[in-house]
Amino acid sequence: MTQQISRRAMGGLAALASAALIGRAQAQQAGESTFERVSRTKVLRIAALNGEAPYFFKDIASGEWSGASIEMAKGIAAIWEAKLEFVESTYGNSILDLQSNKVDLAFALNPTPARALSVGFTKPVLIHPFGVVARKGFEPNTWADLNKPEVRVACDLGSLHETAARRFTPKATITAYKNRDDAILAMAGGRADVDILAAMLAITAVAKNPGLGTFRLMGNPQVALPSCCAVRREPDSRFREVVDAYIDMNRGTGQIREWLIQGILKSGAHEEDIPANLSF
Repeated sequence: MTQQISRRAMGGLAALASAALIGRAQAQQAGESTFERVSRTKVLRIAALNGEAPYFFKDIASGEWSGASIEMAKGIAAIWEAKLEFVESTYGNSILDLQSNKVDLAFALNPTPARALSVGFTKPVLIHPFGVVARKGFEPNTWADLNKPEVRVACDLGSLHETAARRFTPKATITAYKNRDDAILAMAGGRADVDILAAMLAITAVAKNPGLGTFRLMGNPQVALPSCCAVRREPDSRFREVVDAYIDMNRGTGQIREWLIQGILKSGAHEEDIPANLSF
């Protein structure tokens, strides 16, 4: 009887010890940093944004991803000899996906103060100029050319495009649409003279629908904002530091510019569609 109790007790202690070890391991994994998790799992999870050229393209038939941000992600993953895992998202949701630990890295985001409250940002991948898609026959060159009551300006609600519209064209007739697609539809339907867009988005929009008009960089002043990668806020900064080093090296060698141009051309644009004075 004593031996029987002893064996039961030993079995119970072993089970408790095993549960404690499992619990400790789970707690350690739950609290590990991005750098530690990618190093351990050899998997880099990125927010993938279908249709957001020139950064992301998804082949419907094969499911294969390509684009400027995918090329960057491949290079970053290779640092850890890791494979890429794609989590389909949107610009807005990619911030939430970072906060909820669904992804490790999000691309092509402007570091606004509101976003910086929630996530961290890398060094700029590019300094992204802003311009407009202008209807055919309308050829503005400066923000002053748009800042008139008779000019109908379209933009997407709550975006930096809307910020630029209200900052530089307050006298124009501004309509902020629910999303970028609705603003482009307003252009296509003749309900707007211009749609304010960041350069990459504007060039690819015109490539997909040449009937919209032409892309024009606005001057006096030229508006250009940093576009960065976003990462989770965490005490261990090693992951962001590695990505920063990767960005610095590939910007310095011109590799990022090459990827962006390849992405623009992949969207259907031609080299002559890229303004000679477009610098990024």
